Amino acid sequence: MFLLIFSKVFVKSIVKITVVCFRKLLFSVLPLNVITRRLSSNSKLWKTKLKSNMPTDDKVAKIGLFGVPFSKGQQRDGTEKGPGALRKGGLLKTLTSIGHDVLDYGDLPLDFSDDKEGQTGVAKNPKTVGHASKMIADKVSEVVKSGRTCLALGGDHSMAIGTIYGQHQVQPDQVVLWIDAHADINTPLTSGSGNMHGMPLSFLVKELDPYLPKIPGFEFVKPCLTAKDIAYIGLRDVDPGERYIIEKLGITAFSMQEVDKYGINEVMTRALKAIDPEGKRPIHLSFDVDSLDPSLAPSTGTPVLGGLSLREGLYIAEEVADTGRLSVIDVAEVNPSLGSEQDVETTVRNTIEFITKCFGNRRQGAYPPGYHIPLPT
Repeated sequence: MFLLIFSKVFVKSIVKITVVCFRKLLFSVLPLNVITRRLSSNSKLWKTKLKSNMPTDDKVAKIGLFGVPFSKGQQRDGTEKGPGALRKGGLLKTLTSIGHDVLDYGDLPLDFSDDKEGQTGVAKNPKTVGHASKMIADKVSEVVKSGRTCLALGGDHSMAIGTIYGQHQVQPDQVVLWIDAHADINTPLTSGSGNMHGMPLSFLVKELDPYLPKIPGFEFVKPCLTAKDIAYIGLRDVDPGERYIIEKLGITAFSMQEVDKYGINEVMTRALKAIDPEGKRPIHLSFDVDSLDPSLAPSTGTPVLGGLSLREGLYIAEEVADTGRLSVIDVAEVNPSLGSEQDVETTVRNTIEFITKCFGNRRQGAYPPGYHIPLPT
């Protein structure tokens, strides 16, 4: 009897040791993806699925696109050519090739080439910028009301006055994710240049209303955001007045120092949590191409070294797409008049990459809804 019990215990021990050794050998020799395919489908550990990189038939993005050929918010000509350069670079073809429904409204009639307004008080070209902002706001409202995600192609970043205010008329609970090397929240009295592409947020933030002088052309604008509705990513060239405003109002801001310190995943998680903790509010994504490193977007008016990598930029776009709440995108400061032909091509290509990632064209590949493997005939 003793020998029988001993034999059973011995056999069980040998089996247990063999199983442990086999598992160690398996994980040391076989690739992880091979192992996971062989594990039980009931195992909770391996039930995580890759996110689909394409919309299903009932989730195809409906996009309303229009151009903002405007450059009067700053002193360099050329940003008025940005919408044309992005179209010529294949933006529409890329979006439609992955199954999206794109309606191009064309460019707004913003030709102010004969305007000699110059500086009025502390701001340059305020009536012209104000007039353009009203037209932009009306178009954004129209697109959002139609049920399409609005894609506004700029144009200098003063366009954001109109894109944000226009969205607010339809979606007053909006939040803003501002991707930029610059904060663009100078008031006319803190700005050293008077260029209005560095001021758009100051006209929209309620807490700054008492600090704004009366500017001709902006009578229609009413502050529509609170400081807690805004998050910055990519800052690295912030004026003293802007730094003061960001700190005193408690605006969520991640400079490139924080991106380097925490990584882009953590920065995006914190940014979205700060402005939309319940994950229910429509998102306005304001993307200035100078947020990217100048090696990736050289054809822009105010490049700043040490910017976002392309991978970091695309990750931001993909994470915004994953929320399912993207409502308006403005794309600013593409300037085809600056740099070489190769510089322009690089800037346009990377900008289009960013835009398409905002609409679910994930980096692991894409196919249009309804696609199937063809059968031989």
